[in-house]
Amino acid sequence: MKAEKIKEAVLIIVSFVIGGVLTFVIIGGEDLVSNNSSSNSSGLTCSSADCTKVVVDESGISESVEKVYDGVLMVRNYQNNEVASTGTGFVYKIDGDSAYVMTNQHVVDGADRVTLITSNDEEVEGEVLGGDSYVDIAVIRIKNVDGLVALQLGNSENAKLGDLVFTVGSPLGYEYRGSVSTGHLAGKDRMVSVSTDSNSSSSDWVMKVLQTDAAINPGNSGGPLMNTNGEVIGVISMKFVQTEVEGMGFAIPIEYVNSKLETLENGESIDWPLLGVSMINVSDAKGSYRYNYNIPNDINSGVVVAEIQSGSGAADSDLREGDIITAINGEEVQDSAYLRYELYKYSVGDTIEVTYIRDGEEHTTDVVLSRASS
Repeated sequence: MKAEKIKEAVLIIVSFVIGGVLTFVIIGGEDLVSNNSSSNSSGLTCSSADCTKVVVDESGISESVEKVYDGVLMVRNYQNNEVASTGTGFVYKIDGDSAYVMTNQHVVDGADRVTLITSNDEEVEGEVLGGDSYVDIAVIRIKNVDGLVALQLGNSENAKLGDLVFTVGSPLGYEYRGSVSTGHLAGKDRMVSVSTDSNSSSSDWVMKVLQTDAAINPGNSGGPLMNTNGEVIGVISMKFVQTEVEGMGFAIPIEYVNSKLETLENGESIDWPLLGVSMINVSDAKGSYRYNYNIPNDINSGVVVAEIQSGSGAADSDLREGDIITAINGEEVQDSAYLRYELYKYSVGDTIEVTYIRDGEEHTTDVVLSRASS
């Protein structure tokens, strides 16, 4: 009897042990397998058909960097036979004996001569085919020298906040060319006011951009912002430069660049539409004794029509000098920079609805957009 009780106790203990093992296998084992498989996480899904997916592990993104490194170049802007400024560019297309490089317009602005330095430290002459200050993109053609590779243009729309991104560029000039910095996609569809005139500090344009916390410094302008597969999702354009701000850089989404690329590559000017008015920001008009416009106290944004151009679409509309434009096709206009942003969504010949205030009352009128004189 005593032996049977001992035998029964042993069976119970064994049952508990077996049950515990099975529970670990069923519950804990699945987590273990899951954790092991996630330690070798892969990069983002490729957004272009011929993209080679890169594995990202504890060693970093060295494979991605190697994939694109020879396609990123330093750009030198010569004025009066001296280097006036430097920036970054990248090869986006190779066609026979020619390679096509994308950079910012402000990198090559005012240049008498442009040269590019490859990753092999070879300096080659560049020909600026076209550029535009509103898009802030310029296209340079160079000879196809040994070692150059073309970067793949990806898709920023599929990128998600928190995605790992990186850039290769030439911060602070020649000594630090080829520098790699990594970060995350910190924001999308950011609206940033900028000046398209390098000699002016007032904003006349609004850019919709990607935000990143990757290190961006003077000289990085024009470089590629890439996902972990080395696909270009944006073109580095600017950063906030304030003592209290750190890690806020911005890139032009590659989709917007693509929509203008062929025009610039062909050396043609972008055909921006013309509303046909001279404008003064409401905020400037209300705070100055120079202007004498009838602006209601409760109107704090918008633009005042200072003058109407003869022969323009505005001249054929109901708009008059002193009217306050507050919206275009229902989209609010905060100032002249935002008005231009909304206006440039359309093409020459399009008809838009302009909302305006006159004598304290809101009105609308249709305006056919005309072509800006060159």
